[in-house]
Amino acid sequence: MGIPEERIERLDALAREATRAGEFDRAREYVRLARRIAERHRLRLPRRFRRYTCDRCDVYLRPGVNARVRLQSGKVVVACDCGELARYPYD
Repeated sequence: MGIPEERIERLDALAREATRAGEFDRAREYVRLARRIAERHRLRLPRRFRRYTCDRCDVYLRPGVNARVRLQSGKVVVACDCGELARYPYD
């Protein structure tokens, strides 16, 4: 694992902790920085990171706090407080 991957994982952990503490703006900055690093180094973000971040407002999602999770005919629907919907298939 290279330095960019390690840094992205560290920023993921920092964003999770900041969201847990209620510091959503700080978590948003961590998410934006991790996305910039991934773009610069042409890396894919980890699946967990992609699923727990909002594509529109870059906030780290916590179900029940700033996100709503519902099951709907073979899909998981995650709704952020900003109104963005993300749908993921499941078996």
